[in-house]
Amino acid sequence: MTQDQIILFSLFVAVFGLLLWGRFRYDLVAFAALLVGVVLGVVPTEDAFSGFGHPATLVVALVLIVSAGLVRSGAVMLITRTLVDAGRGLGAHIALMGGIGAVLSAFMNNVAALALLMPVDIQTARKAKRPAGLSLMPLSFATILGGMVTLIGTPPNIIIASIRAETLGAPYRMFDFAPVGGIAAVAGLAFVAVIGWRLIPRHDDQSGIAAVDLTAYVAELTVPEESPHIGKRVSELDEAAESADVAILGLIRDGQRRYGRAASVKILAGDTLVLEATPEALDEFRAALSLDFVDGDRKDQLPPAGEGLEVIEAVVPESARISGRSAQSLGLAWRQGAILLGLSREGRRIRTSIRKTEIHPGDLVLLLCPKGRGNTVADWMGVLPLAERGGDVTADDKIWLALGLFAAAVAAAAFGLIYLPVALGLVVVGYVLTRILPVDQIYTHVEWPVVVLLGSMIPLGSALETSGGTQLIAGALVRLTDGLPAWAILTVLMVVTMTLSDVLNNTATTIVAAPVGIQMAQTLEVSPDPFLMAVAVAASAAFLTPIGHKNNTLVLGPGGYRFGDYWRMGLPLEILIIAVSIPALLVFWPM
Repeated sequence: MTQDQIILFSLFVAVFGLLLWGRFRYDLVAFAALLVGVVLGVVPTEDAFSGFGHPATLVVALVLIVSAGLVRSGAVMLITRTLVDAGRGLGAHIALMGGIGAVLSAFMNNVAALALLMPVDIQTARKAKRPAGLSLMPLSFATILGGMVTLIGTPPNIIIASIRAETLGAPYRMFDFAPVGGIAAVAGLAFVAVIGWRLIPRHDDQSGIAAVDLTAYVAELTVPEESPHIGKRVSELDEAAESADVAILGLIRDGQRRYGRAASVKILAGDTLVLEATPEALDEFRAALSLDFVDGDRKDQLPPAGEGLEVIEAVVPESARISGRSAQSLGLAWRQGAILLGLSREGRRIRTSIRKTEIHPGDLVLLLCPKGRGNTVADWMGVLPLAERGGDVTADDKIWLALGLFAAAVAAAAFGLIYLPVALGLVVVGYVLTRILPVDQIYTHVEWPVVVLLGSMIPLGSALETSGGTQLIAGALVRLTDGLPAWAILTVLMVVTMTLSDVLNNTATTIVAAPVGIQMAQTLEVSPDPFLMAVAVAASAAFLTPIGHKNNTLVLGPGGYRFGDYWRMGLPLEILIIAVSIPALLVFWPM
């Protein structure tokens, strides 16, 4: 290996290692690696930031903005309200919701598609009196599967098309992914709806959201100065707590948290009771005992209780502003006039003050906001409310306008009449001019960590290819599969790509695996298309862990899942996808 190859391989190993460790956010890791590559001379200075103007990066950002416009127009909720019925059996419900999710995610970002449908699924579960954990994981998998079908359905497809344009002179068109991706998606959806959901483990202590609001938040209520309970022992509140279905976990005084011994402690003004309860039970207990939601320092930042306040539940995605930070460090109270009232984390006990606790992706948060500002606060924090967000929907007469603009752009791009990034850009301009999407909210809907990841990894991937690094990897895989038939070679490539995607960001996986697939094809002197398509499908098929895809992370908390629950349905699903994709690849993209 040359010196440049050694440096680049070392950088990629370091990047993958840090991504697996998870201590630092993936966009910071990728950007730091890019800068190190520039400093060490393996990435040309003039190409350092070329990835940020790359078509793949632009398309990903534009798809997210267009998705937000479709949400605000009410187009998607119109579909789901029309089709979803809580009276259906679980298998039929999963098939219908999965089908809707797959179709939506084929034409919009699959994370956005899940964010739209997750509240509907949870509400349906509540009405049907069953745990939402039985249907949330299948819904997550379905939205991932749907993204395989079109060019804009998922970032790996966009990247694959761009890499093909750079290396072979022409990109893939909108529906070139449909033959193989569609077969994989249909087979996967059938498995998830008929067999897969039965493989989801059920836990006695599972804390996921159910039909009867089983989500118990760890929350805090403050004893006001004039409280009649001052001087009572904490244990004397047990009867009222039991009546409201609230568990008293402990007490905070002078910043010190007390647990077991708190039962005999006499209550003083300003003490904070640490509770575990559903939102409804918490409010009932607060009203019965005349407690405050917040302490005196923060009380002035909220309007009077009652009609002036609203409580919303939300799930924290990896890209949320509050992810990795506490409500106190974020300045939630003084910036937005909102309070982090409660927190739920996979059934685990929270050992620190709620407002000082670092929030993790997948957490459920309970927010106290001024009346009518819940959606604004949720958007600013980057969290996804679990109740229907009617406030985000514009006038009904804009639904068909939003759908028409988007359909026209997709059709024009599909028939090659206009360059895809330009078509999506025109949709964004149309949404702003028709006030479907407020101009001041355009950039808030772009997932900037993904943009930074793409913009950083693309120059590194190009440098690896230019230095001959991808040719080395491809040569190793070719030697490993020497003498094997074509289907076996494609299988090895898919397995390697899937394994990486299950533990790493699928965008980073695609940037590395796609050039390897092209090099393998060139070494074998065959068409690179089946190899690129194999990478596209495999990079999207991340079903074994909650970290393999953002959608899996989003349902972790609301579904009450554990890290090891995903592979039970995910492993047979990945095997099925390989089994149906290989024959489809050889038929539709022959070597």
